[in-house]
Amino acid sequence: MNVSQPESTSANSAKAANGNKREVSVTLAATLLKMQTAQRKNPAPTYEERLDALERLERTLLRNKDAICDAVSHDFGNRSRHESLVAEVFVTLQGLKYAKTHLAEWMETRHRETSWAFLPGRSEVQYQPLGVVGIISPWNYPVQLAIAPLVSVLAAGNRAMLKPSELTPRCSELLRDMMAEAFDPDHVTVITGGPEVGEAFTRLPFDHLVFTGSTKLGKLVMRAAAENLVPVTLELGGKSPAIVGEDMAIDVAARKVMLGKLFNAGQTCIAPDYVLVPEGKMAAFVEAAKTIVKDMYPTLATNPDYTSIVNARHYDRLKGYVEDATAKGARAVECNPAGETLAPELRKLAPTLLLDTTDAMDVMQDEIFGPLLPVVPYKSLAEAINFVNDRPRPLALYYFGHNEAHIDRVLKETTSGGVSINETMAHIAQDDLPFGGVGPSGMGHYHAFEGFEQFSKKKPIFRQARLNATGLLRPPYGTLVETFLKVVLGK
Repeated sequence: MNVSQPESTSANSAKAANGNKREVSVTLAATLLKMQTAQRKNPAPTYEERLDALERLERTLLRNKDAICDAVSHDFGNRSRHESLVAEVFVTLQGLKYAKTHLAEWMETRHRETSWAFLPGRSEVQYQPLGVVGIISPWNYPVQLAIAPLVSVLAAGNRAMLKPSELTPRCSELLRDMMAEAFDPDHVTVITGGPEVGEAFTRLPFDHLVFTGSTKLGKLVMRAAAENLVPVTLELGGKSPAIVGEDMAIDVAARKVMLGKLFNAGQTCIAPDYVLVPEGKMAAFVEAAKTIVKDMYPTLATNPDYTSIVNARHYDRLKGYVEDATAKGARAVECNPAGETLAPELRKLAPTLLLDTTDAMDVMQDEIFGPLLPVVPYKSLAEAINFVNDRPRPLALYYFGHNEAHIDRVLKETTSGGVSINETMAHIAQDDLPFGGVGPSGMGHYHAFEGFEQFSKKKPIFRQARLNATGLLRPPYGTLVETFLKVVLGK
């Protein structure tokens, strides 16, 4: 007689996990189906309908600006209120208002040239909504990087499912409430949950999928989306360089670089990841950077302007970079103006310059995403350009200098997602510029008209005229066709 044995605890756990995954997938698929059904009932929203959607989004963003600051600060442990208002609210609102202003123009049919043999027919391109777009947003700017692509998605007449990061749960809940306040659930909806929800989300048959995050995760997202041939927009990251030209005032360059590096404590995908400095000006740059940190953040521990690292894992990761670098010969210059002891539970990491770095160090291989800045000397502009080009193409590049020939050379000989000259991160705030990466730092664009275009199908249309000659181009072919072909092709 066979007696069945009880399943092991691990087997039961695995079975429960698989069951939960299936349940998540079924729930998400049902939500997407409802949105697709609603989209089919209204496949081409009018200008008025799209404008109304953007205005509802604008109103809920303004109504919740204080709640956004509170939620972000809660999730981070401390986030500068002013940085949240600028990065999460102001920049997002400016892009939203720009879209409202130009929406009618973007929606216009574009007339194209018609080949002379087909005249008086007409050719045109119409922009058609894709349908339902999935948006996976990260933790570092949890509101801006969810709503900025949503602006382009709604302007193009689509519906959207958002999956915000589980690392900022208060912000995710707030986003869910904001979208429920502004939209019907079959127009815009927010899906919260952990990695298993995110994984199932990437496997849905969206009409387009937007992902903002690391290059490593971007590869997984693209692989999952490929199963359904879902086109993707990937906004990734990488090691964005800053190059200080020989003719640039060191104190000015240091101020701009450190401001970009320390905004949100460096937790920005387009923050300067390392800086290339003429070798004869290295000491001056280090001293200028220390002075600037002291001016901006005279204290760190209880300073509300200095943002915490988002969680213990990322805090430990950053500490590990410093330990690895110094163990391999780098010099760490900590900028701690008040000489404070920063308790680990605060998750505040002092701005730290790293000198004498090598490619063997983790900090020169990984995107840093924190207030650590390798300072690398160079002998010539060609050497600086080669240093950049020897590495994967970055999301942003910064050059400081006024020599136009040098600026043109850097622009022509390097490839990056975007560039700011004599500033850091400012290009992302220009409403008429597209934003996007290249190669390992991403693909596709949003913001501005390019965002509208990204989430639209550019439908080519040929309109035949009542009177036309194409009837001649059919069997049985005769003398007229022979004559025509001789004229256009020659004997």
